[in-house]
Amino acid sequence: MHTPSRPVLQSAHRTRRAPLWRPVSAVLAVACLATLAGCAGPALKATPSPSTQAQAAAVVPAAAWPERLQQLLPADVLLLGEQHDAPDHQRLQREAVAWLASRGQLAALVMEMAERGHSTQGLPRDASEAQARAALQWDDAAWPWKAYGPVVMAAVGAGVPVLGGNLPRTRMRAAMADATLDQHLPAPALAEQQQAMRDGHCGLLPEPQIAPMARIQIARDASLAQTAQEALRSGQTVLLVAGGGHVLRHLGVPTHWPASLVSKVVVAQVEHAPVAIKSGAQADAVVQTPARPPRDMCAELREQWRPAPPGQKV
Repeated sequence: MHTPSRPVLQSAHRTRRAPLWRPVSAVLAVACLATLAGCAGPALKATPSPSTQAQAAAVVPAAAWPERLQQLLPADVLLLGEQHDAPDHQRLQREAVAWLASRGQLAALVMEMAERGHSTQGLPRDASEAQARAALQWDDAAWPWKAYGPVVMAAVGAGVPVLGGNLPRTRMRAAMADATLDQHLPAPALAEQQQAMRDGHCGLLPEPQIAPMARIQIARDASLAQTAQEALRSGQTVLLVAGGGHVLRHLGVPTHWPASLVSKVVVAQVEHAPVAIKSGAQADAVVQTPARPPRDMCAELREQWRPAPPGQKV
């Protein structure tokens, strides 16, 4: 979710490298393609359309999780959106994996945090963390294993395959140049996606990069959707974990599915978030977690982009 409280991309001309999981992204040009894998989806919008004003996403206290999952089932796919720098959200994911797996209901775990084409399929239940990381080609600089490893290993230990769903980096440049992706979303949704790019980069992203960045998001959603579809199993549920913006029903992964696929969307959100999910058209439920310490992510981003002193190597 691209908001001024969340991260991801980085410039090829920065003086130092920041983790891609922070709540603000930083991209100056196409040269940053090698680091785009950490980019999450667009900002969460609080204003529902006139046709959905009466709908509201159910609010689920964190204490009621994961038992409230039962109310969202059956579903072919359960999408669980997170704020990447909120440890409580990775805890919710781990608990969802354990709850579904213990009931024999978890078909697979699809994660934005690993590239499509990599999986733990075939690993034994007692596989080590090193084996799981190698199987997923895990990029710890983009997605700290300390945060996501417990989620992965909960699935591996339950005998459930973990599938990377993110768009491979080798395909990102092509996606940025693919103007046909501009036709996927209705015009208002595409405009929302593009505005999320501006907001998520604190207004620092050059305007010519807005459309290419939005295409990247759409292509990544398509990759996640295809991976989840391929993992479907009758009578079970695929759990898809991604940034909050990627899972929104009107804007993200669900827009790439046929109407016959039954999906439910849950967004984990910190209390007092500056932008809140209110529309049932965007998500079926919101799980509230404790507020995070305040951070001026835009100030951090501006500092990251500050030119290096003369003579200093970058």
